[in-house]
Amino acid sequence: MKKLLVLLILVGAIAGFGAMYWRGDETTTMVFRTAEVERGDLVVSISATGTVQPEEVIDVGAQVAGQILEFGQDADGKVVDYGSSVEAGTVLARIDDALYTSEVAQAEAQVLSAQGGLRRAEAELEQLKAKAEQAQRDWHRAEQLGPSSALSATDYDNHKTAYDVALANVAMGEAAIVQARGNLAQAEGTLLRAKRNLGYTTINSPVKGVIIDRRVNIGQTVVASLNAPSLFLIAKDLTRIQVWVAVNEADIGRLHPGQAVTFTVDAFPGESFRGQVGKIRLNASMTQNVVTYTVEVVADNPNGRLLPYLTANVRFELARHDDVLRVPNAALRWTPTAAQVSPESRKGPEGQAAEGGRRADKSETGSCEDGQATDAVLWTPDGPYVKPVFVRVGLTDDVMTEVQGEGVVAGMKVVTGQEEAEAAAATVSSNPFLPKPPNRGKGGPPPPM
Repeated sequence: MKKLLVLLILVGAIAGFGAMYWRGDETTTMVFRTAEVERGDLVVSISATGTVQPEEVIDVGAQVAGQILEFGQDADGKVVDYGSSVEAGTVLARIDDALYTSEVAQAEAQVLSAQGGLRRAEAELEQLKAKAEQAQRDWHRAEQLGPSSALSATDYDNHKTAYDVALANVAMGEAAIVQARGNLAQAEGTLLRAKRNLGYTTINSPVKGVIIDRRVNIGQTVVASLNAPSLFLIAKDLTRIQVWVAVNEADIGRLHPGQAVTFTVDAFPGESFRGQVGKIRLNASMTQNVVTYTVEVVADNPNGRLLPYLTANVRFELARHDDVLRVPNAALRWTPTAAQVSPESRKGPEGQAAEGGRRADKSETGSCEDGQATDAVLWTPDGPYVKPVFVRVGLTDDVMTEVQGEGVVAGMKVVTGQEEAEAAAATVSSNPFLPKPPNRGKGGPPPPM
């Protein structure tokens, strides 16, 4: 029984030492992943996609139907085409005007006819007035004599009737003049319309600008009905452009006119352009149950490099801090175990690893984009251990967070995670161009960090 008891004690001791060995081996086979505190700008932003648009676009159409006979010339004497610079009044195109010229000729003839009718009516009115005066004199003489032996009753009545008819004829003559004047006005209106339609056969530029689209060709027939057919699209001023951005309803409340904006286009990789929010349109659109609002971003384009309808990747700046210390967000999320904390840092309530972990968790949820600082903790390598560095965090984005505190300087290493030494060595040795690390036996000191 004593031998059995001694054997059990030996087995238990061996098992205990084995467990301690393996636990110590796990500790020594872990290495820390580190990053450096860096100094730079930190911007909290909302990302969206938009389209570059000219600030003011004029759609030039045709108000009459006909065949396009020819194009005009631009400011350089070349035929009007895509990208042509035009002045206000520049002839852009001409439509066949044969039908409209004949309509003008017909309208002019109608005006002449109406003018002749008016003059004839005026002459007839003068005749009727003269007859009315003669009838009036006859009636006055008959009225003075009255029915008597010198003037029979029949003649008396005839003079009265003749005078009344003459007055009626004068009124009819005046009405004929009014009618003739109306016919003349109608003919003149028809002539004006015919001349206006004839003028519409010449398409002129209403503004000074650049043609960004030509939608017709010579020989093509345009038909103007309820909607005027579009012939040219003219950008009034390409030195100022807009970016129309579709913004999700969840983010629209954080945008306001005048807000700073940066955007990039694929046509100029690596180059950033700046602008500001000009207007937030109220007419929202819904696509697959997602509500978006169109935000107009205005920007300068003095050299005309930004072409219309380029796709822009837009960032609305919600907050910005320049030249601040920042660390990866992973450094604020990582928490060590109690065994990984240096013995000096374990003493006292401020050095407890659990407390540091709670502060790190608080920093992850407390760091905000409005710049209000909260408590947090970073961990820096200290030989085979780590020690805490308590900081205040400010702005944060998806990658980096602003930090400040005593002893925090640019270039200081902070722990962002950990991994097994064998895995780290395998990652390094997998590159045939790098030297292989020395082989360390289990239980030895941890590899250098």
